[in-house]
Amino acid sequence: MAATTGNTPDADALLMLKHDIKNQLSNIQLAIEGLRYEVEDLDGDTSLYIESMLAAAQKIDKLLDIIQTDI
Repeated sequence: MAATTGNTPDADALLMLKHDIKNQLSNIQLAIEGLRYEVEDLDGDTSLYIESMLAAAQKIDKLLDIIQTDI
């Protein structure tokens, strides 16, 4: 990653990092959704774990949307 000054990443590096994280996050979300449909008879705990993972992934996605890449 390139840096402009000190530890501040430049806009291109930040955009690339954001893009890479979102790609991996999408894979995680798809895998979680796949589990939801593959696992038969989700009990309360399993359903709670799956919903918790999906909520966390969605929160990370929203946090990434806050990052401004037009510095």
